[in-house]
Amino acid sequence: MDLEARSLQPNVKAVLLAKLREYKSDLNNLKSEHKRLASTNSNQAARDDLLESGMADAMSVSANQRGRLMMSTERLNESSDRIKESRRTMLETEELGVSILQDLHQQRQSLLHANDTKEQLHGVDDNISKSKKILTNMSRRMSRNKWIISSIIVVLVVAIALILYFKLSK
Repeated sequence: MDLEARSLQPNVKAVLLAKLREYKSDLNNLKSEHKRLASTNSNQAARDDLLESGMADAMSVSANQRGRLMMSTERLNESSDRIKESRRTMLETEELGVSILQDLHQQRQSLLHANDTKEQLHGVDDNISKSKKILTNMSRRMSRNKWIISSIIVVLVVAIALILYFKLSK
């Protein structure tokens, strides 16, 4: 490893050599601790201390991880609640938009129907005008017919009166 690190570029080489030295010192420390523990294997108290400190470290690490996990879970739940609330708001907004579009569609249909009705009313107005002219003509004819009939009746009455006058006077 040392040879490989020395053959690399200078900027990477310095970092890798520093790490290599650190790992070597850690390895030497672990070897010496292993020898010390192997030699004092008979010393049960030292062994118990080592186990207790390892357990205490593990417990504190476990408690720390548990705390972080609880905080992460709480944040995740809060985010989920916000997402649900946003989705609910989005659905309400969508429903409102659909309702507004339906109202606008109904209003458009009403306006189109009113336009058709307007055209129909123009046709009705034309028909009413024609009907009025026809009724006026009928009224005139009826008046003229009344005058004609009245005149015929008067002529007949005068003729009957003349006939009676001449018949009775002879």
